[in-house]
Amino acid sequence: MSAHPTAADMEALVALLDTSLDDMRLSDDEKRSLAIALRHAEPPEEGLRFLRNQAFALAHQRTRDGFDAPSVLRWLEGVMRALDVARTPAVGLRTEVCFSPGQDCLRAIQARLRDARQRADLCVFTLSDDRIAHEVIAAHARGVNLRFVTDNDKEFDAGSDVGRLRTAGVPIRVDRTDAHMHHKFALFDGLWLLNGSYNWTRSACDHNEENLVVTNQPQLVRQFQHQFDRLWDELGE
Repeated sequence: MSAHPTAADMEALVALLDTSLDDMRLSDDEKRSLAIALRHAEPPEEGLRFLRNQAFALAHQRTRDGFDAPSVLRWLEGVMRALDVARTPAVGLRTEVCFSPGQDCLRAIQARLRDARQRADLCVFTLSDDRIAHEVIAAHARGVNLRFVTDNDKEFDAGSDVGRLRTAGVPIRVDRTDAHMHHKFALFDGLWLLNGSYNWTRSACDHNEENLVVTNQPQLVRQFQHQFDRLWDELGE
């Protein structure tokens, strides 16, 4: 997949700018959403210039329509700061690798769940490690937008925590086809990807030879996000 955003990506970003103007202020949540969307699209410098020009055009149109000029100016300043963040990412590109047996993989999963602020998309064949389930439910309780995809093969096994997540209100979609949904990956805030052989089970932590890659490489995050969104839509009722 190309590192450059598509025309649809840019249109979506412009629409996000327009929507954020509805209440004449760029809230903290809208700033975070814009920054995440910009990092996810990874627009080149000319794309940032285009978005900056679009923001000025939107602000000019609102003031011509009689909206409160100081409010529009504050919105515009917030957009400019978000664009500056997109030009110079707040964190550098990082990739780490964890292995089991041992708790390195578990701790990496727990850390990402605890750090999640807006959304987490989890796509795992099975979940029976209650330590991970606890962090998933805690993230959901503090308002993180969670989506959980799994397979029906292990859904009702002894020790499965899928029922706990469902009871807690976590949105869940299950692959009930004859084939297996055998992925083990997770995405956090559109910025981080966890992926590897590591099943989210105690046996994977304590006994199995497993691996887990943790990365914020935008191209990888974007490709896995497309895969998750496809599965979520296909498994929807």
